[in-house]
Amino acid sequence: MASTTANAAGATDRAGKARLGGTLYRGDPGMWSWVAHRITGVLVFFFLFVHVLDTALVRVSPNAYDEVIATYKSPIMILFELGLVGAVLYHALNGVRVMLVDFWAKGIKYQRPMLWTIVGIWLLVMIPGSYYLLSKGIAELFGGS
Repeated sequence: MASTTANAAGATDRAGKARLGGTLYRGDPGMWSWVAHRITGVLVFFFLFVHVLDTALVRVSPNAYDEVIATYKSPIMILFELGLVGAVLYHALNGVRVMLVDFWAKGIKYQRPMLWTIVGIWLLVMIPGSYYLLSKGIAELFGGS
């Protein structure tokens, strides 16, 4: 009985401390990678949903489809493309990390270094990709080539 009471008191103390900080998440990178993985998964899902809908417009009304595609060619949509590339890339890389943690015997031991590795790979790909997409968008916006 004493151990149950001690465990319950410890749980209450932890819950109280979490609430005092204003957030349930205590800043552990693993927790934030979990949150980011879920958010990017939802964003990719909604993109795929919209993509299926706008592609289906071809069968309904080719003119409506052409109008939608013309909207996608606007320079402001380059920011959405950049966000999509970042979300898909992070979600894919973190998915590989999650699989390694789940199915590799040493995955738990190396989960933090693997997280920082995928963040590094993500940055290595996103920095030049961002430069390319944003320079293309700025050139289209201001009429350059």
